[in-house]
Amino acid sequence: MNTSQIIDQDKSVLKWGGLAGILGGIILILSMAVVVGFVPADPPTFAELVARFPDVQMIRVAENILYLLGLVAGIPLALAVFWSMRKTNLAPALFGSALVIVGLICMIAMATPHVAHSPLSEIYHSAGTTLEAQETLGLIWKATWGVTDTPLYVGFFVGMLGFTLLGVATFGSPDYGKVLRWVCVVIGALGFGAALLQLISPASDIGAISFFAYIILYFVLGGKIARLAKAK
Repeated sequence: MNTSQIIDQDKSVLKWGGLAGILGGIILILSMAVVVGFVPADPPTFAELVARFPDVQMIRVAENILYLLGLVAGIPLALAVFWSMRKTNLAPALFGSALVIVGLICMIAMATPHVAHSPLSEIYHSAGTTLEAQETLGLIWKATWGVTDTPLYVGFFVGMLGFTLLGVATFGSPDYGKVLRWVCVVIGALGFGAALLQLISPASDIGAISFFAYIILYFVLGGKIARLAKAK
């Protein structure tokens, strides 16, 4: 492979990774918009959550598929960021990208809770299901959210640690400006801190900061990687 071909391959990796990050950020925002715009407020009891599932099932399916696609898009972004810094700051770039990918995989594994909720709803609405059974199904429904939240919070924790390391790696690369370096480190550290607090207090909503940190870093790093591809 000659020099020109190597440069073209580098540009291709950076281009695809950058576009994946930008597109992934947009998709994650769309997934939130679906929830905010179309999913009504939770009813007061768990059993009512199961009872209304048929009314919101397709909305939840759309939300979860968008969320899944947005998370998957972060993997080529992390690989492209590593690729851009492999010659300048290998260790933090390699370990940071690996942790980001592990964090994303944790979140991807539980990105479609409607798959677990659908059979519970079917049992709830089946003829002959007693009131007591319906109440029990409401508790099981709630428990499935706990199972889903476990890898989600781990994904926040591990992924934000990875993004923080990638931010550290940018300090050794001349391709990344001073502002962007600090944005990556600060946003990653804030997301990591929020994830840690979420693990300590699972009932809190502070983990949302980590989710928004993912979106911000998708755009920041995705945009930068795409510009690097054009500059080559």
